[in-house]
Formats: sequence, C-alpha cells, structure tokens
Amino acid sequence: MATVNNKTLCFTCNKDKITYPCEGCSKHFCLMDLTEHRQILNNELHHIANEYNNFKQTINEQKQNPHNHSLIKQINQWEIESIEKIQQKAQEYREILIKSPQTCIKDIEMKFNDLSGQIKQIRQENEFNEINLNYLTNHLKKITEELNNPSNIYIQQDSQSFINEISVILSKKPKFNKWKQDAITVAGGNEEGQESTQLNFPGRIFIDKKKNIFIADYWNHRIVEWKYNAKEGQIIAGRHRKRNRIDQLNQPTDVVVNQQNHSIIIADRDNRRVIQWLNQNQQILIDNIDCYGLTMDENGFLYVSDCEKSEVKRWKMGEYNEGIVVAGGNGYGNQLNQLNWPTFIFVDEDQSFYVSDRDNYRVMKWSKDAKEGIVVAGGNGRVENLNQLSLPQGVIVDHLGQIYVADSANERVMRWCEGKGEGEIVVGGNGKGNQSNQLNLPRGLSLDDEGNLYVADCWNHRIQKFQIIL
Repeated sequence: MATVNNKTLCFTCNKDKITYPCEGCSKHFCLMDLTEHRQILNNELHHIANEYNNFKQTINEQKQNPHNHSLIKQINQWEIESIEKIQQKAQEYREILIKSPQTCIKDIEMKFNDLSGQIKQIRQENEFNEINLNYLTNHLKKITEELNNPSNIYIQQDSQSFINEISVILSKKPKFNKWKQDAITVAGGNEEGQESTQLNFPGRIFIDKKKNIFIADYWNHRIVEWKYNAKEGQIIAGRHRKRNRIDQLNQPTDVVVNQQNHSIIIADRDNRRVIQWLNQNQQILIDNIDCYGLTMDENGFLYVSDCEKSEVKRWKMGEYNEGIVVAGGNGYGNQLNQLNWPTFIFVDEDQSFYVSDRDNYRVMKWSKDAKEGIVVAGGNGRVENLNQLSLPQGVIVDHLGQIYVADSANERVMRWCEGKGEGEIVVGGNGKGNQSNQLNLPRGLSLDDEGNLYVADCWNHRIQKFQIIL
C-alpha cells in the first residue's frame, strides 16, 4: 500500500519532518525549529528597533542642542587656547614696557643730576652769561623730551598671526535628490474604470511606512488601498457610485491615514464634509465645508483647505467645533493675507504649512500664528517658464526644506528652494502623454522613506513611481 510522504529535510535539525517554508530566507523548518527561527527574527527586529530608537534620540538631541556638535567643541577649544596665548603675549609685552622705562629714567636722572650740579656750580661761582644760560635751557629741554617721548620704545604690528588660524570647510553641498525619468506604474494604468485594477481620475495619495498606497479615487467615489507590489487595489471606503449616506462618498479629493489608530480621514468634497473611517465605522468630523485638501501634524492638529471661503482652518483632533482660521479667510485675492482656491496642503514639524494657491498660480508658506504668508513658488503668472506655475496641486516638502509642486497644467513636477526666483523640473515636462516619462494633469504627490517620488497621474488614471537615483 502506497503512503503519501509529505516530509522534507529541516534546514536546522537536518531531519525528515513536516516542514514549513520561511518566505524571507526560502528555507524549510520543522515546527520546533520554525518557532526558534521566528524567535531569532524577533530578536533581530528588537535589536533593529533599539538601534532605530537610539538613532532617533541622537537626531533629536542634535536638533535640540546644535551647540553640542563636536566641531563646535573644537572651535571653542581653539578659542580658549588662542585667548590664553594672546593673554600670555600681552603680559610679556607689559613687563617689557614696565622694565624698559626704568632703565631710561635712570639714564635721564643721571643727566638731570649732572645738569643740576652745573647749575649749582654756576650759582656758587656767580660767573655766567647768555651762552651758559642757553646751554642749560637746551639741555633741560632735551632731557625733558627724552622723558616724555622715549625714542627707543614703540609698538610694531606683525602681519603674520602667531596663533593658528582655523576655517570651517563645508566639503559637501547638500545633496539634491534626482529620480529616474521613466516611471513605474504602481497602481491603475489600465484605462479608466471601476475594476480592482483600475482608477478613475486619482487625486491625493498617501504612502504609509510599509509603502502601501492609499488613493482618493475621485470619480469612482472611493478610497482604494494598493498593497506594496500588489497587482490590484482594495476598496476601503466608499462605493462605485456617489451618494451622501454615511458609508458612501461623493468625489473625495484627499485622504490622510492616522497611523496611530489606523483610521482614515477623507475630504468628502461634494458631500461637504470631512469624514473618518475606523474599522468600517464612520464619523463625520466636520460638516458643511467645501473641503479639498487635508493634512495632519505631529501634534494631532488637522488642517483643511476650504475652496469656497479661500481659507485653511485647523482643528485639534477630537475637538471639532468651529476651528481656527490659520491662512486666508480674507476673501478671494492675491494679497499675502489672501488665497484663491486653495487645494492641497503640507505641514512641517515647525507647524509651518504650505498651500497650493491654485488660481493665484503659486504656493504659499504660512508660519505658525502668522497673519500673512510668503510666496515660495510661482506667483509670476500662468505659463510654463521656470519661475511660473499653472494650476498647482499637490505640494510636499522634504527634510532639506525643498518644495515639490505638481504643476498640473504644465504636466510636470517642480522643485523650489525657498527664496529662489525659479524652480527646476524634477520629473515630467515632456509634454502631455501616457509614456513612462510623461504626465497628464499630475495632482497628488508623495515621498516614501527611501525617497522615491509618487505622482497621481490623473488623466492617465494611474499612480507613477519615480525611483530615486542613489
């Protein structure tokens, strides 16, 4: 009678047993050794997590205490040693000046005593004339000048320094990232549609720490999650049809994932509400608002752009009253305290935030509690020159403070440095099209932890990943 032999060789104990594969190392282990193998992996993960926390603490310490930089300590030590050397030299010169005049005074005093003796002798003999008096007068004048202006002492400065001079050399300029110009399609790209492999006018994208992509699928009235390297997406909020029921969406424009509680916050624009989805339970956070862009800072504040009122408001998570106007709110306009159709927003760790001021063709930066913003990109009309933007949409800022803008109508993504008069094209800019180096109305932008750039390519109904060049 034949028997089924489903046993294989265990990698660890080297015995024929029922084994289980490890996808990471592609080896097979028996149940006991698999448990041990998992424990080893857990220990390695724990070690990496500790290293990560230590590194994060080091970064925070350097941010909070920039004066503790090792080179600053070296400069401080150089300063102390240089001051000590200068003080020693100054004291040496003081002692020379104190001793040298004493010798000079003794010499003058001898001359004065000699002159005094001559005057005494002339008086005793009572024989003198104009010649004697002129001699005495000139001699007294001469030794007086020697006393007041000693000719053998003066200060001379040497052009060569007697302390070691130092310089601060910045050996490397900040490295500005570059990306491969031919993108990889990581979501959609199969024409417009409602299937799990399709998108229909995707807007904002959010990349989590696992490189999963959350997409506001605008005309499909849904939020779709594409797992890392997945071939199709999964609907996590909304349906294929627009509705205003609590479990439905109507043209969502933006999505933010709260990675602490794994909730999803959505700008449900045509339902005029900001709504939260948590484990398929819905809660309206903000109602009656022409919401377009969303972002959330590290302190738990939610920022929402309101196109109708041309303003950005801020709410404390869990406290959804009237909110606080933090940008605009002064009617449509192009003044520094105004906005004109604000769309996407980005907030940095200092609670400064950046707004794509779409119909002013610019990006504005508003510092925390500022009464007006500053133009950090565009603002020079609507054409395709490097100092201009046309219908800017997605905006993100990297750790160097460089600003990336989806220049939608110009079919490109621009990078601007604050204070510069113009930007540079980082991807796109090759005309409207569906080739791997082209875009067609780019909107949402995102960077993953490795620095890869993701673009929501709306009219091509796809998400493009531009890989960073290391």
